[in-house]
Amino acid sequence: MSDMRILVVLPVSEEEAQELKETAPQATFMFKALVKDPERIATTPEFELTDEEIAAADIIIGNVPAARLLGGACLKWIQLGSAGADAYVKPGVLGEDVRVSNSVGCYGPAVAEHSFALLLSLMKKLYRYEDDQRAHVWGEEGNVSTLDGASVLVMGAGDIGEHFARLCTAMGATCTAYRSHVPAELSDSYRAAFAHTIAGRDALMEALPSSQVVASFLPSTPETKRLADEEFLAALPRGAYLVNAGRGDLIDYAALKEALEIGALAGAAIDVSDPEPLPEESPLWDVPNLLITPHVAGFWHLPKTRKLVFLRAKENLAHYLAGEKLVHEVKR
Repeated sequence: MSDMRILVVLPVSEEEAQELKETAPQATFMFKALVKDPERIATTPEFELTDEEIAAADIIIGNVPAARLLGGACLKWIQLGSAGADAYVKPGVLGEDVRVSNSVGCYGPAVAEHSFALLLSLMKKLYRYEDDQRAHVWGEEGNVSTLDGASVLVMGAGDIGEHFARLCTAMGATCTAYRSHVPAELSDSYRAAFAHTIAGRDALMEALPSSQVVASFLPSTPETKRLADEEFLAALPRGAYLVNAGRGDLIDYAALKEALEIGALAGAAIDVSDPEPLPEESPLWDVPNLLITPHVAGFWHLPKTRKLVFLRAKENLAHYLAGEKLVHEVKR
């Protein structure tokens, strides 16, 4: 493997770059995002990347825009720095033999805590008191809600969903997991986080009327696109809360706007939108009781996340070179 070329677009320190070199001593590396102190960056620094550099790479560590991979004739494996791989597994993006692995399991604390903070801000009306503070108003904003005794439906019960459920459970909530299928075996940590697990649209619709909170961390698939439509939102109890930190195409935004404006939902929070960025002229910016953050729950805003992603890349590089199973390889 002495002719192997590895393109690294994940931000790494000089010390981490050396660790990767020691993992694959016969390979030729090209590092595009070397940083002095990776603990102090929130996003990947800008860098120049030519089509020739992409085309010459046998392995890519990090996220190169999927549209630029169409000419990657040498590419054999890409280790994504993201948990999502939607754009990379679409037909025609990568050659049939190209392997893809992602960083599922690295984003749990970051995305879950961000989503939990959004939920608490809604339930305690903290966003309204911030508005009052800016307007120099000392006043009451009415009743608030609690997670103690609440039923929380978590859609997408992987690493992020389980972390979120643990936070809710610690506050006295009872959490139900909605998944594409119910696994034969469940870990002890999973059982501690979730009281129930359901699968299938019928079971989902049956669970909605008793769910005071719905939080989604689902990926984008044909089955999840616009899943949270008018029927879905109407099935929720009046005064429920919706949080989406999965993919933006989950929600029918016209239906969400109406549900919030008429008070059917007490509040909603989205860290993702469709499209992204959310256009300046979008009516969502002015919808009452809707919190919007610009897809910042993950990425490197929590320094621990980038370190976990680097360690996953290093681990999988060793597995790949040894001909071993990759951690979280994506089925294509």
